[in-house]
Amino acid sequence: MATFPRIARQKISTTVSHETLAHLEKMIKDGEARNLAEAIDLSIQRLLVYENRERLARDTAAYFDNMSPEELEEENRLAAASAGSAKGIDFDREP
Repeated sequence: MATFPRIARQKISTTVSHETLAHLEKMIKDGEARNLAEAIDLSIQRLLVYENRERLARDTAAYFDNMSPEELEEENRLAAASAGSAKGIDFDREP
């Protein structure tokens, strides 16, 4: 179950769709969150991770798309040289 620090929190009042509320309540039922506030925090945290990964993918694609053939060849040499050392690293593992 996720635990979020007990720092000063902002109280909000809002309405959500039936599906959103059902999802948040399922998170609580499944033990992922203790209450609605934690379920919302966890959902937003997951969304931010997803958005950051999407942004990284776009930026990486743009980086390679804008390389000269010489730069791309050098990048491929570096990638081949470092590929073996990265085996076994779980880049998605939380610290």
